Amino acid sequence: MQILSVNTGTARPLRVGSRNFLSAIGKSAVVGSVQVGRLGLQGDEQADPSVHGGLDKAVYAYPSEHLPFWQAQRRAHGVTLFDEVLPPGYMGENLSLTGLMEREVWIGDTLHFPDCVLRVTAPREPCFKFNAVVGLPQAGRLMMQHACPGFYMSVVHAGSMEAGQVFSLQPGVRGLNVLDAFAAKRLKHLR
Repeated sequence: MQILSVNTGTARPLRVGSRNFLSAIGKSAVVGSVQVGRLGLQGDEQADPSVHGGLDKAVYAYPSEHLPFWQAQRRAHGVTLFDEVLPPGYMGENLSLTGLMEREVWIGDTLHFPDCVLRVTAPREPCFKFNAVVGLPQAGRLMMQHACPGFYMSVVHAGSMEAGQVFSLQPGVRGLNVLDAFAAKRLKHLR
């Protein structure tokens, strides 16, 4: 399991239809070490702390293994004619990971990096801003159908991290995995 990229972004206007919304979903890769504090990565902002950020959603991780699916969806729906490689942070993630999928992660598990520890707290719930960034009005629905949400984490031990670092997973209580938690949220939305 490895960090492919550490990504941060600042809050800025995002055009959705005919309206502008403040959003920090646009992230880009940071070169070198990034400090990790109780509220997330240094240099990263959250535009709507009622939904993103805070102590329980300080860091958002996304498995890079899902990116080919999103590339294919964008091509199939005419967003792009090419099989372009999606850049790090494209999904709004702080950590682009490889080797750890949602079905292998449980709420309460901890990820141990060389200089900090993060605890898994919840799956991501897609919103209309995500649809706008991906360029597909049905992107949130596709995320729900294909169970590829990524996951939020709280900071247990502050420190630093950088791309290329290897990390390990320490199991927590193992009551509910990320995909089961995501499925429960999906059922709630369908009602």
